[in-house]
Amino acid sequence: MYPIARLTNEFFKFRNAPKLAIDDVHISTHICWPIDIDIFGELNNGRTLTLYDLGRLVLGKRTGLMSVVRKNGWGMTMAGASVRYRRRVKMFQKFTMKTSAIGRDDKFMYLNQTMWSNGEAMSSILYRSAITDKNGIVPTQLVADALGYPDWNPDLPEWVTNWIKAEDTRIWPPNS
Repeated sequence: MYPIARLTNEFFKFRNAPKLAIDDVHISTHICWPIDIDIFGELNNGRTLTLYDLGRLVLGKRTGLMSVVRKNGWGMTMAGASVRYRRRVKMFQKFTMKTSAIGRDDKFMYLNQTMWSNGEAMSSILYRSAITDKNGIVPTQLVADALGYPDWNPDLPEWVTNWIKAEDTRIWPPNS
């Protein structure tokens, strides 16, 4: 079940937080609750992705992206992800999530999110996100213009461009 109560709490918690620039980092703290665990007593991998939603959506609110999306009748979607799990998050463990936009190409914005506990990286995810309208993907330049950051187009890190190249070789639609 989607954690609507947690999402509502995150929006409430950050309702008066300062606005963030498009490339600022949103930092939030969370606890791994019993509803989040798998049969091994640790944060379920699928739930990890759901909890990362909390950081992305609040980042979108704080940067003004959600307002721009609503104003223009656009939608937001995920177009790909690469996740790396490295440390277990146990039940009742507190962790910090860091969320940031790291760049864009013509069609997609790239976001990086990490979970940290006691100074250690627990997991990290790279997302490819798209803004859509009734005709398909909205060019990221239009989104950057609408956000008031027309010149925001940093070079993507090499590890991100390598992932993009690898994704371009992936067969779609899948054979099976």
